[in-house]
Amino acid sequence: MPLIAVAYLSSHFLSFLGNGILAVALPLIVLQTTGSPLSVGAVSTATAVPALLVGLCAGVLIDRVNRRTCSIISDLVSAAAVAAIPLVDMGNGLTIGWLVALAILGSFGDVPGMTARQVMVPAVARHSGVPLERLIGLRQSMTSAALVIGPAAAGALLTLFGGSTVLFVTAATSAAAALVTATLPRRLGSVESDAAEHDSMLGRLTVGATALRGSRFLISTVALTVGLAVALGGLQGLVLPLYFSGLSRPDLLGFVLTALAVGMLVGTTVFAGVSARMSRRRWLMCALTGTTAGFLLLATLVGPGWVFAGAALFGIGNSVLGAVLGVLQAQRIPDGIRGRVLSLQNACLQGAVPAGVGLAGLVAEWRSPVAAGLALFAFWLSVLVLAGAVSRQPAGI
Repeated sequence: MPLIAVAYLSSHFLSFLGNGILAVALPLIVLQTTGSPLSVGAVSTATAVPALLVGLCAGVLIDRVNRRTCSIISDLVSAAAVAAIPLVDMGNGLTIGWLVALAILGSFGDVPGMTARQVMVPAVARHSGVPLERLIGLRQSMTSAALVIGPAAAGALLTLFGGSTVLFVTAATSAAAALVTATLPRRLGSVESDAAEHDSMLGRLTVGATALRGSRFLISTVALTVGLAVALGGLQGLVLPLYFSGLSRPDLLGFVLTALAVGMLVGTTVFAGVSARMSRRRWLMCALTGTTAGFLLLATLVGPGWVFAGAALFGIGNSVLGAVLGVLQAQRIPDGIRGRVLSLQNACLQGAVPAGVGLAGLVAEWRSPVAAGLALFAFWLSVLVLAGAVSRQPAGI
């Protein structure tokens, strides 16, 4: 495989690996520091709004300056924010205020970095000679691999180092991602066109929303992406923990997440290898069928075995769905506004998990975990029907 593609995929993997370690390590560090489970939610909630605003504004920057540069700076900001946590801990000692402030600082790197890499993928495919479908499939495989390795690595590192010092490793992965990205040719990040170069910041910011509103294709793909994140967030963040706690087997939740990640790895590997053998429409139908069937097995909570099977099937379908939608968006969104559109989508994703957990919490409090799971499944079906109805009409892009 050409070195350009290897470097691009390696940078993506390193960045997501750091996120995977941080997702497990940071809540435990917050608990150790404050002794309060409420503090974990406070840190997460405090960063949600800044992450949303940063995500929205980042699209303007990504469509204006070199995307490679944006990716490098974003990863360095993430590395600095994470490394500051153990440094503060060794100095004055961590407090909830420091944790919130540094988490907010980290949000200035997360969404912009992820979006910049997404926007670069057509240029990487073109200059490396790797087919777009295969490159995006491999990128999804790297994401899945990071989701498998990251949590396991976090557990091992917390055992070896303990406390906040483990975050130096997370910071190192983000810094390494920036260094690898720096080896890519600068031309890969060039903005191909910018018709609105002299518009005001507000004018440029509304271009992404205008493009989204005027394109039935974009409405349907963004709805599927965000809608599924809401449904899965509620299931993974509340319903499954409640279910396994009720069985007095909270340890089984880790096996479900592993089955989900392994299923994602299998799905993306298959798509990357044989994507050319079927039309995109057929891949999309298979992905939606697998995702919906797997989600139903998860949501009904029939038994642990069925939940494990549902997680694996959902992982396969969800990963293929992400790859297909990624290919379609890379090809059909004009380069000059791709950053703003994808940044808007990624910004919406920042609120998806809290929204899903909130919906599931309301139903579970009123009825039961099974009822909450079925409510999330009904929500996903509604999104699926809506996206299907929209996509059957003439597209704007």
